[in-house]
Amino acid sequence: MPGLAELSYTTLGGVIGAVASGYLTRHHERRQLRAAVMERLHAVVEVTAGVRDVEPGWAPVSRTADGRRRLTGVLGVRATLGDGADAEHAQRKAFAGLTVAALAAGVPRRVTDFAAGACERTLESHVIALVDRRVGGVLGATADDLVRLADEYQRAAVALLLHVLWHPWRAKASTRARIRDLRTDVEALHRFQQAAREVLAQADNAERLSVHLGERRRITKDATSDGGDSAAPRGGTGDQ
Repeated sequence: MPGLAELSYTTLGGVIGAVASGYLTRHHERRQLRAAVMERLHAVVEVTAGVRDVEPGWAPVSRTADGRRRLTGVLGVRATLGDGADAEHAQRKAFAGLTVAALAAGVPRRVTDFAAGACERTLESHVIALVDRRVGGVLGATADDLVRLADEYQRAAVALLLHVLWHPWRAKASTRARIRDLRTDVEALHRFQQAAREVLAQADNAERLSVHLGERRRITKDATSDGGDSAAPRGGTGDQ
């Protein structure tokens, strides 16, 4: 039979092994949860940066999460990605995945909301800049300044989320102050956006956008029709 000392060492080894195993398991789970947040966050930012155009047609939802009416809803257009998908719909889907992953990883909801809201603001700013180009650049340098400010706000909000995600204990001391700074930044950005939206929503600019999109749609349709008509004779010639 094992002696008392041997039994003590065996018991101690079992305890240490169980604790180490539990720690490694929790560490692996935390890494997986953080990786999921990073993946979802990347998807959100990718949508925000992927807006390529605006086209006629109402977006599925014309208001933001905080109740603001989107510019697309005001003008009756859709913001689209490179593959033609609706950007706002894609962003809402990406937000849902980010929220679930962040909560599972222990990120406070308000930190996640600021990051999501910043991406939403940035998407709106890019849409404003796109619409402004379509109506002839009536905002001037304001459009570029707006996009720059929105991008900076997005980087700050995302940086806070990542800091809380990877260094939760260290972040406790600074999170409240950083959120105060974000609130100040978003108030200024909101005023800037609102002024730009009001200009673009004016009747003459809305009409100019409608005419431009209508002309472009007609040109695209004519080009498609010409391509179909020219293809038929070539097929006929080959059959003869």
